Amino acid sequence: MFATPAFAQTVGAAGAAGPGGLQEMLLQFAPLIGLIVLFYFLMIRPQQQRMKQHQQMISNVKRNDTVVLSSGVIGKIVRVEDKEVGLEIAQGVTIKVVKTMISDVRTRGEPAPANDAKV
Repeated sequence: MFATPAFAQTVGAAGAAGPGGLQEMLLQFAPLIGLIVLFYFLMIRPQQQRMKQHQQMISNVKRNDTVVLSSGVIGKIVRVEDKEVGLEIAQGVTIKVVKTMISDVRTRGEPAPANDAKV
């Protein structure tokens, strides 16, 4: 009664499931699926790779390595434990630090006796 005949015909045609109904629906979702794939390759995957590299760096840390903490403190590792490291930040000043707070390993040191002369 309130709808025009053209509007009523359009609604009836759209409501009927034609042979292209599934294909049209897939075409409507294609941009959304494309955005999800793009988001994965540009954001999620690189973050997972950085996290894996950081975990490997932390597991390979050893005595006499010079490291930078996430707070910016620079020190030399004097003791390595499972979850923590002993970090010498000044001569005679050693602090205990959680391994995950290490953000960078600057120089890799060789464990050597303290009284050896360097050539």
